[in-house]
Amino acid sequence: MGDVLAGFHAAWEFESDSVLIRYERGIRTPKLFQVLGTRRIPLAALAGVTLGAGRRGTVVLRAEPRPGADLLMDAADGQLKESCDPYRLVLPAEQETPAERYAERLRARLFATGPADRHLVAAPKAPLQFKAYDGKASFDGTAVRFRWSRTGASSAKWKAGDQSFPVADMGGVEWRSPEAFEGHLRLLPRDTGAAAPLSQPDQDPASVVFGLGYGPVHESLPFAAAVLAAVRERGPAMPVPVPAPHRDPAGIAERIRHLGELHRAGLVTDDEFSLKKAELLSEL
Repeated sequence: MGDVLAGFHAAWEFESDSVLIRYERGIRTPKLFQVLGTRRIPLAALAGVTLGAGRRGTVVLRAEPRPGADLLMDAADGQLKESCDPYRLVLPAEQETPAERYAERLRARLFATGPADRHLVAAPKAPLQFKAYDGKASFDGTAVRFRWSRTGASSAKWKAGDQSFPVADMGGVEWRSPEAFEGHLRLLPRDTGAAAPLSQPDQDPASVVFGLGYGPVHESLPFAAAVLAAVRERGPAMPVPVPAPHRDPAGIAERIRHLGELHRAGLVTDDEFSLKKAELLSEL
């Protein structure tokens, strides 16, 4: 193809076997896009293409990645805000006609269906690191390391000490958006035995917790995708253990303290604070 559609935050170049996406670096461009920079999406990684009306005089062209083809989207697990979806191209309404033409041409070239048997879109590369609320996470391509913060880490994590997790010992990655009340990154074990309950993230030495500006999406999600790519290159992940149904009282107190900080910072409303606090207390 070789044609280009330029949107508000990205430009898509249509090639014979792929779509090359170049994200803008402007001040209004989502930080995740700026970190991603340029991505080549093979047509084999796509299941479909849609075009629909957007907000305030725009149209939206969206490509649908196949499960397993893009580990960034697998790690996100549907938690990205619409504005941060790297597969959405927002265009002025007057570009609807060329956008529809390119969408039809793309659809004609898409033949793969169902989950991909391997990732087809390049994952972010190590080394990577970011600061979480309770520690610092780093990944060198072979192991993930957690170094705990003196002010944010729970007593359980301090007792366990700083952690190092070789990729060979991991079965997967669990990422929960920092834009939720209790975002976290958890490293799941490669366990061939019976699934054991997992501790809550603030008590689990295999997890770091997000909050108060720590572990933002544009840092923690590419990190999770890079680790997930390394894990899957070694073989299929093992079943994920189910979370523990109850928390330790000390852990609940720690989460209420964290929630209070969000409330004082104006990131949580009075009603949200009261509701979530009641939920946490009900788990005692």
